[in-house]
Amino acid sequence: MQDISLNDLLEAGCHFGHQKRRWNPAMTRFIYGERDGVHIFDLAKTKLGLEQACEFAKNTAASGGKILFVATKRQAADFVKNEAIRVGMPYITVRWMGGFLTNYGHLSKSMKKLADDKTKREAGDFKKYTKKERLLIDREIAKLEKFFSGVMDLPGMPAALFVVDTHREDVAVREGFRMGVPVIGIVDTNSDPTMVEHVIPANDDAVKSIELIVKTVADAIEEGKKQGEAVEAKATEKVKSKSKAKKAEVKDEN
Repeated sequence: MQDISLNDLLEAGCHFGHQKRRWNPAMTRFIYGERDGVHIFDLAKTKLGLEQACEFAKNTAASGGKILFVATKRQAADFVKNEAIRVGMPYITVRWMGGFLTNYGHLSKSMKKLADDKTKREAGDFKKYTKKERLLIDREIAKLEKFFSGVMDLPGMPAALFVVDTHREDVAVREGFRMGVPVIGIVDTNSDPTMVEHVIPANDDAVKSIELIVKTVADAIEEGKKQGEAVEAKATEKVKSKSKAKKAEVKDEN
């Protein structure tokens, strides 16, 4: 996991908050001061929040938990999607579907239908329909893929959310809080941090700031997954060794 310095955060512009008039008083403890009417983050607290979030993300991934990446803003979506794919995590980067967590059972049926329809299409099961009917089916598949493509491999409720811009994605944050799903969030000075369990107080608009933080958290997840795989491999090897020893004992007795 990369060690991020205060200078790295400064160069990425993580210290710039929003204009003072857009300030959320709940973010006071993370603010260092003000410059030209713009709030400035205390980067020591940004660094601490990032480190704590990374530790949580690493431990969650090590235990096999899935962390759902959420970022629908234009300047973040593509990068967040690629980082989620890189570390094998689910993502939502088009639009948060209201009820995705609070009504997961219903939406999971839509995801199952999408998977089934894609399988049937590939098998040629829709050839019996008219051209117009097949076109309507293709459109429905494309519509569902647009929203569900990043979560098709999610086996159930995610272990955590990683949210870029908790103000914009407030519905996702509230659903996570309501369902007891911990939220890691990049929280700017205009946001309410009260429902975010792991606050990374930082600029959530600048591309460099977003990319630095997202990559750092993704790297922590990757490290955690590797640790979890190593532990699992060691445990498997231990079981095999015990099995071999037991077989040897039985053979000796005979």
